[in-house]
Amino acid sequence: MSESTRRVLVDPSGLRASALTPPVSKSDAQRALVLGHLTGAWPLPSVQAEADEDLPADVRVLRRGVEALRLPAGPVRDVDCADGGAPFRILATQVAVTPGAHVRLTGTPRLGERPHGPLFTALRDALGAAGLTLVEGTPWPVELKAPTDTSSMTSAFRVPGAQSSQYASSLLLGCAALFLRERRAWSVDIEGTLTSAGYLELTVSWLRRFGFDIQESPSRYTVAGYTAPPSVPALPGDWSSLGYLLLIAWKAQGAVERADPDSAHPDQAILRLIEQVGLRAVPEGPAHTMKVQGRLSGGLRASGTECPDLLPTLAALACVLPAPSTLTEVGILRVKESDRLEGIRTLVAAYGGTTDLQGEVLRIQPPAAPPPRFEMDSRGDHRLAMTAATLSVLSGTPLVLTGPECVEKSFPGFWRQLSRAGVRISEHP
Repeated sequence: MSESTRRVLVDPSGLRASALTPPVSKSDAQRALVLGHLTGAWPLPSVQAEADEDLPADVRVLRRGVEALRLPAGPVRDVDCADGGAPFRILATQVAVTPGAHVRLTGTPRLGERPHGPLFTALRDALGAAGLTLVEGTPWPVELKAPTDTSSMTSAFRVPGAQSSQYASSLLLGCAALFLRERRAWSVDIEGTLTSAGYLELTVSWLRRFGFDIQESPSRYTVAGYTAPPSVPALPGDWSSLGYLLLIAWKAQGAVERADPDSAHPDQAILRLIEQVGLRAVPEGPAHTMKVQGRLSGGLRASGTECPDLLPTLAALACVLPAPSTLTEVGILRVKESDRLEGIRTLVAAYGGTTDLQGEVLRIQPPAAPPPRFEMDSRGDHRLAMTAATLSVLSGTPLVLTGPECVEKSFPGFWRQLSRAGVRISEHP
Protein backbone atom coordinates (compact mmCIF):
# COMPACT_ATOMS: atom_id res chain seq x y z
CA MET A 1 0.00 0.00 0.00
CA SER A 2 1.05 3.61 -0.57
CA GLU A 3 2.35 5.45 2.49
CA SER A 4 1.03 8.74 1.06
CA THR A 5 -1.78 10.35 3.02
CA ARG A 6 -2.34 13.19 0.56
CA ARG A 7 -5.84 13.10 -0.91
CA VAL A 8 -7.34 15.00 -3.81
CA LEU A 9 -10.87 15.40 -5.08
CA VAL A 10 -11.20 14.79 -8.81
CA ASP A 11 -14.34 16.53 -10.06
CA PRO A 12 -15.15 15.95 -13.75
CA SER A 13 -18.33 18.04 -13.84
CA GLY A 14 -16.81 20.85 -15.92
CA LEU A 15 -15.43 18.95 -18.92
CA ARG A 16 -14.46 20.93 -21.99
CA ALA A 17 -12.95 20.04 -25.35
CA SER A 18 -9.19 20.49 -25.50
CA ALA A 19 -6.10 18.99 -27.13
CA LEU A 20 -4.37 16.66 -24.65
CA THR A 21 -0.67 15.78 -24.89
CA PRO A 22 1.08 12.68 -23.54
CA PRO A 23 4.71 12.60 -22.36
CA VAL A 24 7.41 10.95 -24.43
CA SER A 25 7.13 7.17 -24.23
CA LYS A 26 9.18 5.93 -21.30
CA SER A 27 9.52 2.47 -22.86
CA ASP A 28 10.88 3.97 -26.07
CA ALA A 29 13.03 6.53 -24.27
CA GLN A 30 14.69 3.94 -22.04
CA ARG A 31 15.76 1.88 -25.04
CA ALA A 32 16.85 4.94 -27.01
CA LEU A 33 18.90 6.31 -24.10
CA VAL A 34 20.92 3.11 -23.84
CA LEU A 35 21.45 2.93 -27.59
CA GLY A 36 22.39 6.59 -27.78
CA HIS A 37 24.98 5.95 -25.07
CA LEU A 38 26.38 2.90 -26.88
CA THR A 39 26.56 4.46 -30.35
CA GLY A 40 27.84 7.90 -29.39
CA ALA A 41 24.54 9.79 -29.83
CA TRP A 42 24.79 11.27 -26.33
CA PRO A 43 23.08 13.27 -25.01
CA LEU A 44 19.99 12.07 -26.83
CA PRO A 45 18.38 15.08 -28.60
CA SER A 46 14.76 13.98 -28.06
CA VAL A 47 15.33 13.66 -24.31
CA GLN A 48 17.29 16.91 -24.11
CA ALA A 49 14.38 18.70 -25.77
CA GLU A 50 12.03 17.77 -22.91
CA ALA A 51 11.88 19.74 -19.67
CA ASP A 52 13.02 17.59 -16.76
CA GLU A 53 9.72 18.06 -14.95
CA ASP A 54 7.89 16.57 -17.96
CA LEU A 55 10.11 13.50 -18.25
CA PRO A 56 8.75 10.31 -16.68
CA ALA A 57 10.62 9.44 -13.48
CA ASP A 58 11.72 6.09 -14.95
CA VAL A 59 13.43 7.93 -17.82
CA ARG A 60 15.26 10.20 -15.38
CA VAL A 61 16.36 7.14 -13.38
CA LEU A 62 17.76 5.40 -16.43
CA ARG A 63 19.50 8.57 -17.60
CA ARG A 64 21.23 8.90 -14.20
CA GLY A 65 22.34 5.29 -14.41
CA VAL A 66 23.80 5.72 -17.88
CA GLU A 67 25.57 8.90 -16.77
CA ALA A 68 27.18 6.90 -13.94
CA LEU A 69 28.43 4.35 -16.46
CA ARG A 70 29.92 7.11 -18.61
CA LEU A 71 32.13 8.37 -15.77
CA PRO A 72 35.81 7.36 -15.77
CA ALA A 73 36.61 4.10 -14.00
CA GLY A 74 37.02 4.63 -10.30
CA PRO A 75 35.24 3.91 -7.03
CA VAL A 76 31.95 2.07 -6.83
CA ARG A 77 29.02 4.17 -8.08
CA ASP A 78 25.60 4.21 -6.40
CA VAL A 79 22.44 4.37 -8.50
CA ASP A 80 18.96 4.54 -6.94
CA CYS A 81 16.41 2.95 -9.29
CA ALA A 82 13.46 3.99 -7.08
CA ASP A 83 10.58 1.67 -8.11
CA GLY A 84 11.58 1.35 -11.77
CA GLY A 85 11.60 -2.30 -12.82
CA ALA A 86 12.68 -1.63 -16.40
CA PRO A 87 15.47 0.85 -15.48
CA PHE A 88 16.81 -1.55 -12.84
CA ARG A 89 16.88 -4.54 -15.17
CA ILE A 90 18.30 -2.62 -18.12
CA LEU A 91 21.00 -1.02 -15.98
CA ALA A 92 21.97 -4.33 -14.35
CA THR A 93 22.93 -5.75 -17.75
CA GLN A 94 24.63 -2.54 -18.92
CA VAL A 95 26.79 -2.54 -15.79
CA ALA A 96 27.67 -6.20 -16.36
CA VAL A 97 28.86 -5.58 -19.94
CA THR A 98 30.76 -2.32 -19.32
CA PRO A 99 34.42 -3.28 -18.75
CA GLY A 100 35.53 -2.49 -15.21
CA ALA A 101 32.19 -0.92 -14.17
CA HIS A 102 31.40 -1.22 -10.46
CA VAL A 103 27.91 -0.12 -9.43
CA ARG A 104 25.59 -0.58 -6.45
CA LEU A 105 21.94 -0.54 -7.48
CA THR A 106 19.22 0.18 -4.92
CA GLY A 107 15.47 0.71 -5.04
CA THR A 108 12.22 0.67 -3.11
CA PRO A 109 11.13 -2.33 -1.03
CA ARG A 110 8.48 -3.12 -3.65
CA LEU A 111 11.06 -3.19 -6.44
CA GLY A 112 13.12 -5.55 -4.31
CA GLU A 113 10.12 -7.89 -4.05
CA ARG A 114 9.66 -8.10 -7.81
CA PRO A 115 11.27 -11.06 -9.62
CA HIS A 116 14.79 -10.49 -11.00
CA GLY A 117 16.36 -13.92 -10.48
CA PRO A 118 16.16 -15.12 -14.11
CA LEU A 119 18.10 -12.05 -15.27
CA PHE A 120 20.78 -12.49 -12.61
CA THR A 121 21.14 -16.18 -13.50
CA ALA A 122 21.50 -15.36 -17.19
CA LEU A 123 24.23 -12.80 -16.47
CA ARG A 124 26.15 -15.13 -14.15
CA ASP A 125 25.92 -18.07 -16.55
CA ALA A 126 27.22 -16.06 -19.51
CA LEU A 127 29.77 -13.78 -17.83
CA GLY A 128 30.61 -15.37 -14.48
CA ALA A 129 33.64 -17.25 -15.80
CA ALA A 130 35.01 -13.98 -17.20
CA GLY A 131 34.96 -12.44 -13.71
CA LEU A 132 31.50 -10.90 -13.30
CA THR A 133 30.69 -10.31 -9.63
CA LEU A 134 26.99 -10.00 -8.76
CA VAL A 135 26.10 -9.82 -5.07
CA GLU A 136 22.46 -9.60 -4.02
CA GLY A 137 21.41 -7.84 -0.83
CA THR A 138 18.24 -8.61 1.08
CA PRO A 139 17.02 -7.11 -1.20
CA TRP A 140 19.39 -4.13 -1.44
CA PRO A 141 21.93 -3.27 -2.60
CA VAL A 142 22.57 -5.32 -5.71
CA GLU A 143 26.28 -4.84 -6.39
CA LEU A 144 27.78 -5.63 -9.78
CA LYS A 145 31.40 -5.51 -10.86
CA ALA A 146 31.92 -6.15 -14.56
CA PRO A 147 34.71 -8.25 -16.11
CA THR A 148 37.34 -6.44 -18.14
CA ASP A 149 37.41 -8.99 -20.97
CA THR A 150 34.56 -11.19 -22.25
CA SER A 151 36.07 -12.16 -25.59
CA SER A 152 36.61 -15.79 -24.55
CA MET A 153 33.01 -16.31 -23.42
CA THR A 154 30.35 -18.19 -25.37
CA SER A 155 28.47 -15.35 -27.00
CA ALA A 156 24.93 -16.11 -25.84
CA PHE A 157 22.63 -15.38 -22.92
CA ARG A 158 19.88 -17.84 -21.99
CA VAL A 159 16.78 -16.69 -20.16
CA PRO A 160 13.24 -18.03 -19.58
CA GLY A 161 10.44 -16.21 -21.34
CA ALA A 162 8.00 -16.41 -18.42
CA GLN A 163 7.36 -13.58 -15.92
CA SER A 164 8.74 -10.68 -17.98
CA SER A 165 10.05 -9.82 -21.43
CA GLN A 166 12.21 -7.16 -19.74
CA TYR A 167 14.86 -9.80 -19.05
CA ALA A 168 15.26 -10.56 -22.75
CA SER A 169 15.13 -6.86 -23.69
CA SER A 170 17.80 -6.02 -21.15
CA LEU A 171 20.06 -8.83 -22.38
CA LEU A 172 19.56 -7.92 -26.04
CA LEU A 173 20.64 -4.35 -25.31
CA GLY A 174 23.65 -5.91 -23.58
CA CYS A 175 24.35 -7.89 -26.75
CA ALA A 176 24.49 -4.60 -28.66
CA ALA A 177 27.14 -3.29 -26.27
CA LEU A 178 29.16 -6.48 -26.55
CA PHE A 179 28.92 -6.51 -30.35
CA LEU A 180 30.23 -2.96 -30.61
CA ARG A 181 33.20 -3.81 -28.39
CA GLU A 182 34.08 -7.28 -29.70
CA ARG A 183 32.71 -7.12 -33.26
CA ARG A 184 31.27 -10.61 -32.98
CA ALA A 185 27.64 -11.71 -32.85
CA TRP A 186 25.95 -12.06 -29.46
CA SER A 187 22.57 -13.75 -28.94
CA VAL A 188 19.72 -14.11 -26.48
CA ASP A 189 18.13 -17.56 -26.36
CA ILE A 190 14.61 -17.57 -24.90
CA GLU A 191 13.33 -20.69 -23.18
CA GLY A 192 9.58 -21.29 -23.34
CA THR A 193 6.83 -18.86 -24.24
CA LEU A 194 7.70 -15.18 -23.98
CA THR A 195 5.43 -12.99 -21.85
CA SER A 196 4.56 -9.54 -23.29
CA ALA A 197 6.43 -10.28 -26.52
CA GLY A 198 5.48 -6.88 -27.93
CA TYR A 199 7.96 -5.18 -25.62
CA LEU A 200 10.83 -7.29 -26.94
CA GLU A 201 9.74 -6.40 -30.46
CA LEU A 202 9.87 -2.76 -29.39
CA THR A 203 13.48 -3.33 -28.30
CA VAL A 204 14.28 -4.96 -31.65
CA SER A 205 12.67 -2.02 -33.46
CA TRP A 206 14.88 0.48 -31.62
CA LEU A 207 18.02 -1.55 -32.20
CA ARG A 208 17.31 -1.54 -35.92
CA ARG A 209 16.53 2.18 -35.94
CA PHE A 210 19.94 2.80 -34.38
CA GLY A 211 21.62 0.73 -37.10
CA PHE A 212 21.96 -2.76 -35.61
CA ASP A 213 21.41 -5.89 -37.70
CA ILE A 214 19.12 -8.17 -35.69
CA GLN A 215 18.57 -11.74 -36.82
CA GLU A 216 15.51 -13.53 -35.44
CA SER A 217 14.41 -17.12 -35.10
CA PRO A 218 11.52 -18.46 -32.99
CA SER A 219 13.63 -18.59 -29.80
CA ARG A 220 16.85 -16.67 -30.59
CA TYR A 221 17.61 -12.99 -31.21
CA THR A 222 21.10 -12.14 -32.45
CA VAL A 223 22.93 -8.83 -32.79
CA ALA A 224 24.91 -9.58 -35.94
CA GLY A 225 26.03 -6.23 -37.31
CA TYR A 226 26.02 -2.46 -37.04
CA THR A 227 25.94 0.45 -39.47
CA ALA A 228 25.59 3.98 -38.12
CA PRO A 229 22.21 5.47 -39.13
CA PRO A 230 22.03 8.81 -40.99
CA SER A 231 20.26 10.47 -38.04
CA VAL A 232 19.17 9.82 -34.47
CA PRO A 233 15.55 8.62 -34.27
CA ALA A 234 13.03 10.88 -32.52
CA LEU A 235 10.94 9.70 -29.58
CA PRO A 236 7.17 9.17 -29.95
CA GLY A 237 4.41 9.93 -27.48
CA ASP A 238 3.67 7.32 -24.84
CA TRP A 239 0.92 4.93 -25.88
CA SER A 240 0.37 3.74 -22.31
CA SER A 241 -0.47 7.36 -21.40
CA LEU A 242 -2.46 7.82 -24.59
CA GLY A 243 -4.74 5.02 -23.41
CA TYR A 244 -6.05 7.30 -20.64
CA LEU A 245 -6.05 10.44 -22.76
CA LEU A 246 -7.96 8.94 -25.69
CA LEU A 247 -10.81 7.91 -23.39
CA ILE A 248 -10.78 11.24 -21.54
CA ALA A 249 -10.73 13.16 -24.83
CA TRP A 250 -13.67 11.09 -26.11
CA LYS A 251 -15.72 11.99 -23.06
CA ALA A 252 -14.72 15.67 -23.26
CA GLN A 253 -15.15 15.76 -27.06
CA GLY A 254 -11.52 16.82 -27.43
CA ALA A 255 -8.45 15.39 -29.17
CA VAL A 256 -5.03 13.94 -28.36
CA GLU A 257 -1.64 14.88 -29.79
CA ARG A 258 1.57 12.89 -30.35
CA ALA A 259 -0.44 9.75 -31.24
CA ASP A 260 1.66 8.01 -33.89
CA PRO A 261 -0.44 5.12 -35.30
CA ASP A 262 2.71 3.47 -36.71
CA SER A 263 4.38 3.14 -33.31
CA ALA A 264 5.73 -0.30 -32.38
CA HIS A 265 4.59 0.13 -28.76
CA PRO A 266 2.31 -2.75 -27.61
CA ASP A 267 -0.17 -0.34 -26.04
CA GLN A 268 -0.99 1.07 -29.45
CA ALA A 269 -3.44 -1.86 -29.31
CA ILE A 270 -5.85 0.55 -27.57
CA LEU A 271 -6.92 1.73 -31.03
CA ARG A 272 -8.09 -1.75 -31.96
CA LEU A 273 -9.47 -2.74 -28.57
CA ILE A 274 -11.86 0.20 -28.18
CA GLU A 275 -13.45 -0.71 -31.52
CA GLN A 276 -14.96 -3.74 -29.76
CA VAL A 277 -17.20 -1.38 -27.79
CA GLY A 278 -18.27 1.07 -30.48
CA LEU A 279 -15.43 3.63 -30.39
CA ARG A 280 -13.07 4.58 -33.22
CA ALA A 281 -10.01 6.82 -33.30
CA VAL A 282 -9.74 9.03 -36.39
CA PRO A 283 -7.12 11.57 -37.55
CA GLU A 284 -7.89 15.15 -36.57
CA GLY A 285 -6.03 18.22 -37.81
CA PRO A 286 -2.21 18.19 -37.47
CA ALA A 287 -0.16 15.02 -37.95
CA HIS A 288 -0.45 12.47 -35.13
CA THR A 289 -3.53 14.18 -33.68
CA MET A 290 -6.55 11.95 -33.08
CA LYS A 291 -10.14 12.21 -31.98
CA VAL A 292 -12.31 9.33 -30.69
CA GLN A 293 -15.84 8.98 -31.99
CA GLY A 294 -18.73 6.63 -31.29
CA ARG A 295 -21.13 5.40 -28.62
CA LEU A 296 -20.40 2.69 -26.08
CA SER A 297 -21.89 -0.75 -26.69
CA GLY A 298 -21.36 -4.30 -25.43
CA GLY A 299 -18.37 -5.50 -23.43
CA LEU A 300 -14.70 -5.92 -24.24
CA ARG A 301 -12.08 -8.64 -24.06
CA ALA A 302 -8.31 -8.12 -23.71
CA SER A 303 -5.24 -10.16 -22.77
CA GLY A 304 -2.38 -9.45 -20.39
CA THR A 305 -0.12 -11.37 -22.72
CA GLU A 306 -0.51 -8.68 -25.37
CA CYS A 307 -0.72 -5.43 -23.40
CA PRO A 308 -0.50 -5.80 -19.60
CA ASP A 309 -0.14 -2.07 -18.93
CA LEU A 310 -3.43 -1.37 -20.72
CA LEU A 311 -5.49 -3.73 -18.59
CA PRO A 312 -6.13 -1.25 -15.74
CA THR A 313 -7.21 1.39 -18.30
CA LEU A 314 -9.51 -1.11 -19.96
CA ALA A 315 -10.91 -2.08 -16.56
CA ALA A 316 -11.97 1.55 -16.07
CA LEU A 317 -13.70 1.48 -19.46
CA ALA A 318 -15.34 -1.84 -18.55
CA CYS A 319 -17.00 -0.19 -15.55
CA VAL A 320 -19.05 2.13 -17.80
CA LEU A 321 -20.00 -0.39 -20.50
CA PRO A 322 -23.50 -1.82 -20.81
CA ALA A 323 -22.30 -5.45 -20.69
CA PRO A 324 -19.67 -7.47 -18.76
CA SER A 325 -16.04 -7.54 -19.92
CA THR A 326 -13.32 -10.19 -19.67
CA LEU A 327 -9.59 -9.73 -19.07
CA THR A 328 -7.44 -12.82 -19.62
CA GLU A 329 -3.87 -13.79 -18.66
CA VAL A 330 -4.09 -11.39 -15.73
CA GLY A 331 -1.54 -13.07 -13.42
CA ILE A 332 1.27 -10.85 -14.70
CA LEU A 333 -0.45 -7.90 -13.03
CA ARG A 334 0.46 -9.22 -9.58
CA VAL A 335 4.18 -8.42 -10.00
CA LYS A 336 3.96 -4.79 -11.12
CA GLU A 337 4.59 -1.68 -8.97
CA SER A 338 1.71 -2.98 -6.87
CA ASP A 339 -0.51 -6.03 -7.13
CA ARG A 340 -2.50 -4.45 -9.95
CA LEU A 341 -4.88 -7.36 -10.19
CA GLU A 342 -6.11 -6.70 -6.67
CA GLY A 343 -5.96 -2.97 -7.41
CA ILE A 344 -8.33 -3.41 -10.35
CA ARG A 345 -10.73 -5.47 -8.24
CA THR A 346 -10.63 -2.84 -5.48
CA LEU A 347 -11.38 -0.07 -7.98
CA VAL A 348 -14.30 -1.93 -9.54
CA ALA A 349 -15.75 -2.63 -6.08
CA ALA A 350 -15.29 1.00 -5.02
CA TYR A 351 -17.26 2.05 -8.09
CA GLY A 352 -20.04 -0.41 -7.29
CA GLY A 353 -19.26 -3.13 -9.81
CA THR A 354 -18.28 -6.74 -9.19
CA THR A 355 -15.46 -8.99 -10.35
CA ASP A 356 -15.08 -12.74 -10.66
CA LEU A 357 -11.55 -14.16 -10.82
CA GLN A 358 -11.14 -17.70 -12.10
CA GLY A 359 -7.48 -18.59 -12.54
CA GLU A 360 -6.08 -16.23 -15.18
CA VAL A 361 -9.48 -14.83 -16.21
CA LEU A 362 -11.08 -11.76 -14.62
CA ARG A 363 -14.70 -10.95 -15.43
CA ILE A 364 -15.90 -7.40 -14.71
CA GLN A 365 -19.60 -6.66 -14.18
CA PRO A 366 -20.39 -2.93 -14.27
CA PRO A 367 -22.84 -1.55 -11.69
CA ALA A 368 -26.44 -0.90 -12.58
CA ALA A 369 -25.88 2.77 -11.74
CA PRO A 370 -22.76 4.74 -10.78
CA PRO A 371 -22.31 5.79 -7.14
CA PRO A 372 -22.56 9.49 -6.19
CA ARG A 373 -18.82 9.40 -5.39
CA PHE A 374 -16.08 6.79 -4.98
CA GLU A 375 -12.72 6.58 -3.23
CA MET A 376 -9.46 4.87 -4.18
CA ASP A 377 -5.95 4.53 -2.77
CA SER A 378 -3.36 4.51 -5.56
CA ARG A 379 -1.13 2.16 -3.53
CA GLY A 380 1.76 4.18 -4.87
CA ASP A 381 1.06 2.79 -8.35
CA HIS A 382 0.95 5.36 -11.16
CA ARG A 383 -1.31 3.25 -13.36
CA LEU A 384 -3.91 2.70 -10.65
CA ALA A 385 -4.01 6.44 -9.92
CA MET A 386 -4.52 7.37 -13.57
CA THR A 387 -7.00 4.53 -14.08
CA ALA A 388 -9.14 5.73 -11.19
CA ALA A 389 -9.10 9.28 -12.57
CA THR A 390 -10.04 8.00 -16.03
CA LEU A 391 -13.01 6.16 -14.56
CA SER A 392 -14.07 9.34 -12.78
CA VAL A 393 -14.08 11.24 -16.09
CA LEU A 394 -15.79 8.46 -18.07
CA SER A 395 -18.57 8.16 -15.52
CA GLY A 396 -18.87 11.79 -14.48
CA THR A 397 -18.48 10.62 -10.88
CA PRO A 398 -16.28 12.55 -8.42
CA LEU A 399 -13.29 10.63 -7.04
CA VAL A 400 -11.37 10.99 -3.80
CA LEU A 401 -7.88 9.67 -4.54
CA THR A 402 -5.14 8.96 -2.01
CA GLY A 403 -1.54 9.24 -3.27
CA PRO A 404 -1.95 11.22 -6.52
CA GLU A 405 1.76 12.14 -6.78
CA CYS A 406 2.80 8.65 -7.95
CA VAL A 407 1.90 9.60 -11.56
CA GLU A 408 5.41 11.17 -11.73
CA LYS A 409 6.76 7.73 -12.60
CA SER A 410 5.39 7.73 -16.15
CA PHE A 411 3.25 10.86 -16.70
CA PRO A 412 4.35 13.86 -14.59
CA GLY A 413 1.91 16.19 -16.36
CA PHE A 414 -1.15 13.96 -15.99
CA TRP A 415 -3.03 16.25 -13.61
CA ARG A 416 -2.24 19.28 -15.76
CA GLN A 417 -3.74 17.51 -18.76
CA LEU A 418 -6.90 16.69 -16.80
CA SER A 419 -7.16 20.33 -15.77
CA ARG A 420 -6.86 21.29 -19.44
CA ALA A 421 -9.89 19.06 -20.12
CA GLY A 422 -11.89 20.92 -17.46
CA VAL A 423 -11.43 18.44 -14.60
CA ARG A 424 -11.09 20.19 -11.25
CA ILE A 425 -8.47 18.76 -8.90
CA SER A 426 -8.43 20.07 -5.36
CA GLU A 427 -6.96 19.03 -2.03
CA HIS A 428 -9.32 16.92 0.06
CA PRO A 429 -9.15 16.66 3.86
